[in-house]
Amino acid sequence: MSEPRDSLARETDADARDDPIGYFLEDMQYHGKAKRTRDAYARVLRSFEAFLSNAGAQPVDAGRRDCLTWVHHLREQYAESTVATYASYVNRFYSYMQQVGVVDGNPMALVSQEMDEAIDTNPTRRDISVAAMREFIADITHPLERAVIVGLLKTGLRVGELCNLDLRDVNLDAPAVSSAYEVGTRGQLGSHPDTLYVDPAMSRGETVNGEQRSASNKRKRATLVPLDRELKTELVRWLAIRPDTPSPADPVFVSTQDAWGKRLTPEMVRGMVRRHAEPRGWYHRGGDAAENVTPHYFRHFFTTHLRNRTGDRGVVKYLRGDVADDIIDTYTHNWGDRVREVYLNHIYSLTSSHGRA
Repeated sequence: MSEPRDSLARETDADARDDPIGYFLEDMQYHGKAKRTRDAYARVLRSFEAFLSNAGAQPVDAGRRDCLTWVHHLREQYAESTVATYASYVNRFYSYMQQVGVVDGNPMALVSQEMDEAIDTNPTRRDISVAAMREFIADITHPLERAVIVGLLKTGLRVGELCNLDLRDVNLDAPAVSSAYEVGTRGQLGSHPDTLYVDPAMSRGETVNGEQRSASNKRKRATLVPLDRELKTELVRWLAIRPDTPSPADPVFVSTQDAWGKRLTPEMVRGMVRRHAEPRGWYHRGGDAAENVTPHYFRHFFTTHLRNRTGDRGVVKYLRGDVADDIIDTYTHNWGDRVREVYLNHIYSLTSSHGRA
């Protein structure tokens, strides 16, 4: 009785080695990944395959130098952020294929790690201290703007991820909020008070929780992000004046200007940050991404300062959403003892002259 199953397994293994990219893309579909996501992976992975073929190699036989040469080739055509994205696709492909036993190792892993470190330590990027950022926050008075900007700085969320937050994604242990709103209703938040839930299954143009989204969440896995005292205070203040919204999804952050009550968009947040950064000389029209302070800069600020304080790259990678779904991550299994404790013990203070510098 076992022979037919063994025969099928051998056929499956052969198919995976003959066309590993096709096998990976098919599995992505079985796992429910959106067509837009699968198409993006297909385009990059097939381009990688063609590059290897021209060099006389195949994906299952590629080594670290092959991956490094491909990355060097990409840098001749694309911006560094695009190169990093494409490299992450290949890294994810090899990580999965290693887990299912098609390849013995991930030749892109070390290359991607070196790229992450190079981007995080870019010497041309503007260097802002925690004390200077605290002064920046002190000049912001509107509850919405404070909650948004402190939220970006304290969590490392991408601007689209912040805009996509619904009330169900925020579990606030605050009677004033819970008496006015239904918050934190996701099952994943049940035992995690004062926590945000960031859903990776969120794509631009798709309807989620009754509303079509204008931004995508680019995380590799669902993430529980702790709320410290300062961010919690800003959220409570904002929700006390938050306008009613026509959206059935109940977004956390909505406009108080022309688009009254409608979900904030990434472009609205970028304009908000720019209005506050320009007077301090932190934003110049035509300036590059390394010089200008933008929502994406806040993600860099979070990464740099929290990692320097904790010395724990794994916790920071988890909070940023950089740990893939298909990798066993001990941090998520030990949430209460590890991620939350490390974060709350080391996160910088932004809204007070007291606490950690």
